[in-house]
Amino acid sequence: MKGSPSNLIMREESKPRKPHVLILPYPGQGHINPMLQFAKRLLSKGVKADLVTTVFLANSSFSDSSSTSIDLHTISDGFDQGGYTQAGSPDTYLLTFWSVGPKSLAALIKKLGETGHPVDALVYDGFLPWALDVAKQFGIRSAVFFTQSCAVSSVYYHVCKGHLQPPLQGPRVSLPGMPPLQVSELPSCVAVPESYPAWFDVVVNQFSNVDGADCVFFNIFYELEKEVVDWMSKFWNVMTVGPTIPSMYADKRLQNDKDYGLNLFKPNFSACMSWLSGKPKSSVVYASFGSISSLGSEQMAEIASALKATDVCFLWVVRGTEKAKLPNHFIEETSEKGLVVDWCPQLEVLSHESIGCFLSHCGFNSVLEALSLGVPMLAMPQWTDQSTNAKYIEDVWGIGIKARPDENGIVRSETIEQCLKELVTEVGEKSKEIRKNSIKWKDLAKSAVDEHGNSDKNIDEFIAKLQQNCRREMKD
Repeated sequence: MKGSPSNLIMREESKPRKPHVLILPYPGQGHINPMLQFAKRLLSKGVKADLVTTVFLANSSFSDSSSTSIDLHTISDGFDQGGYTQAGSPDTYLLTFWSVGPKSLAALIKKLGETGHPVDALVYDGFLPWALDVAKQFGIRSAVFFTQSCAVSSVYYHVCKGHLQPPLQGPRVSLPGMPPLQVSELPSCVAVPESYPAWFDVVVNQFSNVDGADCVFFNIFYELEKEVVDWMSKFWNVMTVGPTIPSMYADKRLQNDKDYGLNLFKPNFSACMSWLSGKPKSSVVYASFGSISSLGSEQMAEIASALKATDVCFLWVVRGTEKAKLPNHFIEETSEKGLVVDWCPQLEVLSHESIGCFLSHCGFNSVLEALSLGVPMLAMPQWTDQSTNAKYIEDVWGIGIKARPDENGIVRSETIEQCLKELVTEVGEKSKEIRKNSIKWKDLAKSAVDEHGNSDKNIDEFIAKLQQNCRREMKD
């Protein structure tokens, strides 16, 4: 009889199981945030998506269980008690992690299979190319996830293939689908490779085995870098899946998704938001140089001098380890117009109507957050991919200006002051154009992740292939 209990039970038993995906970011805040957010998108579409991180990071981070229901698994990086600090140097950490990590990840996948939770796919950070070999060991689908822009990835790819050979000759570099770049606009690991030997190997080796991955994910949306995406799509199954920011700041389709959910630093939420609430619209400069960048005392003094001298209020994130570099009495002397905090809820801050400009190191997550929220940027890149990001901010996307350093590599206070005037206090034609572009990209970012947007459809396509495998498994 139609609809009888026995028929319902048979239908339930014949349903294929949910696809199970492991998400493996490099253990750093800038890598965890976008990949965790991607996991939430998978979860919202009926996929079991679990995050994998290191033992130390899992034990030392601040988790907000209300913002994510992603299961967390751990693997060892060889430094379970102290992580990167315990290792003492990048070389030691990376060498050990690259040795211990594959075995630990394989043990986890095997354990999950034995306990009735077989893994169907591994989405791994481009920084961890050895994860692809582990996926192949178990015969599961693989997808590499790049947390940097397509342009930056293209630079690293060309170095990996020997098409760019540091030290570079000539003032400019031309690559497919990209504007000509001065050597100083290349990622620092390529422009000055001897300064970062361990990280040079990491960023270049992202492409050592990329041809073997089933999918290549980028945390961008197609319109943002379509020329480079089209060029890369000639070689790989490229899927743009970004911007991977919490849904409440974009399409608002994931309920209560207001935060990434796993923080290495504890944000000072109440102090920041209550301070901002009393400020006029578009009047505040928000300054933050991320979770890793360390400015010299001279550069800190120049920024402090500029913020003190301009007619704008400011919210400046200065990590506890950096505060000693501030000029004496700076915090007290600027207390009427400024607030200095150890860390803050950046998305909440950038989305506040009082923010007029984001003074940033141009880490790619920060760039995407500002772009997705329509906030003009004052670019002060420090290292890695940030110089290339700054080039795109100013000359390609037109959402900000770069504060240029002097011959000693220091951005002087006068330069910063002039840029802030142009962006915030003395709004001219260039500033109006920047604000117009910022709104344009904000709307395009939202459209990409919204239902039937390009990024949304790419995620659906990835899931459809996983579901197809699960149905095939059920038939077998």
